[in-house]
Amino acid sequence: MVRVPNVTRADAVAAVRNPLAFIAARWTPDPRTVQRAALIALVMSVVIVVTGGAVRLTGSGLGCPTWPKCTDDSLTATSAMGFHGAIEFGNRMLTYVLCAAVGWAIITARSEKPYRRSLTRLGWAQFWIVMSNAILGGIVVLVGLNPYTVAAHFLLSTALISVATAMWQRTREGDGAPRPLVGKSVQQLVWFLVAASVLLIAVGTVVTGSGPHAGDSSEVERMPLDWETVSKLHAVLAWIVVTLTFALWFVLKAVDAPRGPLDRTRDLFLVLLAQGVIGYVQYFTDLPEVLVGLHMLGSCLVWIAVLRVLLALRERPEPEIDLPDQAYAATSPSIAGPR
Repeated sequence: MVRVPNVTRADAVAAVRNPLAFIAARWTPDPRTVQRAALIALVMSVVIVVTGGAVRLTGSGLGCPTWPKCTDDSLTATSAMGFHGAIEFGNRMLTYVLCAAVGWAIITARSEKPYRRSLTRLGWAQFWIVMSNAILGGIVVLVGLNPYTVAAHFLLSTALISVATAMWQRTREGDGAPRPLVGKSVQQLVWFLVAASVLLIAVGTVVTGSGPHAGDSSEVERMPLDWETVSKLHAVLAWIVVTLTFALWFVLKAVDAPRGPLDRTRDLFLVLLAQGVIGYVQYFTDLPEVLVGLHMLGSCLVWIAVLRVLLALRERPEPEIDLPDQAYAATSPSIAGPR
């Protein structure tokens, strides 16, 4: 058995003052552990969006009518609050699971050797977005599910997904300077695709804010817009994104681009097709809750796929380290082998 070293008073003080540094000094995670932690944080950022959609689609948005408590007299949902209270309170509890996932990603990134400041900063960025969105979620409840605050709540969740995706990608790269894999014209086309996707998601929140699923069975304010007109605009933007994706794939094939950007573009195209089918079916079947929930999941997956296309346009190799001549001399016999 390996003897566990005693923790001295100085160690305890150091752990209290800077627990991340204390853990990093005593533990080095495997690179796969860091990658998995980042992936778990990304998955949980999607899960919290989908479960938030379930709260709205079941009319449980005000199941807990106040915040941060569930009621004025209870921190948790009570049996008298029924199904809606359980759904809303359950979604609030999932925020703690998300915090744990983000915290684990921060710990593993901070403990990795060599230390990667950029990776740790992406983890902390997720933490502060989660905290900000938790406060915004409370405001959403306190203002009675005002559609503009609901839209902001979703967009901030999308920002969380963006940072989580970037961190997951960086865990599989080095820290060297980024090197482009495609030309400037292809990069500009991808940025047009990103901009169109942002508009698509933003207009999607307007569709939600003006549509029939208000989020609660009581009278809830809606955006004063014609829902069908906004839905048609949303569909037009979706076709623009699909067209740009199709054009990008042909351009990448024409310039003989590396497999990375090509594969990510193909993945995006397939996700867009699936999302489009769900979108049209839900439109012509009067928005059944299950399909609307799948469409919200598809929105997250589309955005992740778009970001993966953008991040695939460059590579970050491990930085080259100039070793002194002595190091080369010391290693040369083992490299050459026995004479």
